[in-house]
Amino acid sequence: MTEFTYDENEDFVRGRALRGKVLGSDYNERTTQVGAEDDFMGPLRQLSGEFVWGKIWSRPGLDIKTRRLINIAMLAALNRQPEVTTHVRAAIEEGGVTKEEVREVLLHVMAYCGIPAAVDAFRTAKAYFDEIEEKD
Repeated sequence: MTEFTYDENEDFVRGRALRGKVLGSDYNERTTQVGAEDDFMGPLRQLSGEFVWGKIWSRPGLDIKTRRLINIAMLAALNRQPEVTTHVRAAIEEGGVTKEEVREVLLHVMAYCGIPAAVDAFRTAKAYFDEIEEKD
């Protein structure tokens, strides 16, 4: 396999900056470096940075808070609990989303995606909220 290096094109740079704003700069740098040092993961990180963050999250049609809440709902519906944790944490710590707003989004998930999806996401979010309450 050839050694991978990021193509620092405009979409990637814009996406990486926005991903840092949305998920937190420490998390962004740590996880982006996984791809930079890995020929297998690098192309995934490249395309995610360009498309997901540089093209979709960067669009003007929705504000970042709305995108955060939509993301939590979709990830819960898809039962992607590690990503639910990542995006709940980022929404609370980086994005001005409240615990009550997360709860309401997850109740909406229950109505449209089913109780099992909502229960798992509630458990995931509750574990995060319990963790941050213990720190206070």
